Amino acid sequence: MKFLDLAKIYIKAGDGGDGGLSFRREKFIEFGGPDGGDGGRGGNVVIECVANLNTLIDYRYQQHFKAQRGVNGMGRNRAGANGADCIVKVPPGTVVLDEDQETVLAELTEPGERYIAAKGGNGGFGNAHFKSPTNQAPRHANPGLAGDELTIWLRLKLIADAGLVGLPNAGKSTFLAAVSGAKPKIGAYPFTTLNPGLGVVRAGDSDFVLADIPGLIEGAHEGAGLGTRFLGHLERTKVLLHLVDATEDDVAGVYRTVRRELKAYGGGLESKKEIVALSKADALDAETLEARFADLKKAARKTPLVLSAVTGAGVKEALFALAREIGRLRKDEAEETNPSGPWRP
Repeated sequence: MKFLDLAKIYIKAGDGGDGGLSFRREKFIEFGGPDGGDGGRGGNVVIECVANLNTLIDYRYQQHFKAQRGVNGMGRNRAGANGADCIVKVPPGTVVLDEDQETVLAELTEPGERYIAAKGGNGGFGNAHFKSPTNQAPRHANPGLAGDELTIWLRLKLIADAGLVGLPNAGKSTFLAAVSGAKPKIGAYPFTTLNPGLGVVRAGDSDFVLADIPGLIEGAHEGAGLGTRFLGHLERTKVLLHLVDATEDDVAGVYRTVRRELKAYGGGLESKKEIVALSKADALDAETLEARFADLKKAARKTPLVLSAVTGAGVKEALFALAREIGRLRKDEAEETNPSGPWRP
């Protein structure tokens, strides 16, 4: 299934049903009076988060969604039925944006969450609603109100515990394939990965989801290369594993380039916990690798890991480092949600 993380759809809520214009007519009963019922309310368009989706590919083939119209009011004081809602199902992590692609209308991160994107119109009053001592035979009824209609954007931001970042061809897809059951496209050229990928990783007793984000280049925060479209997937991750290709001549400059793009994009990416690793260690001799290690350590101001996804060297250490950070952050989140200690008013 092709990955799709951005979709534009047109939604239209149902119009309200018209009020009924009717008079009671029975044999031997004169002056029966008005008995037109009210119209039914139009259906809403509801965006619902469901657990069994992970892409917006369905909305490439269907872009128009309309809720049912309310039924008109009828005689004998019968009110029209309400229109059925139209349910638009989206995967967890979907952001609902206005037509300008900037105004956030809703964020749906948990299965079961719902957002009414377009409200149905109210049904009109039937003529029975207008009867009074001075107007005993009203001959007018209200029409139903129109439902909302608008164009919205759905943007999916992957929900993963850890994200892989780095320049194109840094070995991110190879690493993901080595540590999980994912089967990303791997090639010896830049921009092999054109769509984000997910894999479930096990480190000891802990499981976490790892996301492979397409490579960043200078100017990515302004749309260069694959641009900001995929940087948004990193916003929901807890930890970043920054892979730097050891075969690059200037590993310090490569590291700074990616850090500048994360800072320029914003969204809290710069402040996320980062684990730095020198990848493709098997491609260099020990002396060159030691020099690159020293350069990267000085630029990152932390001791980087050294790994090779091909030979497996250093991979386990990287996974356990990610698992420790994710476990610590999960514990902190749980304490914030359910603080322990004595009760305080």
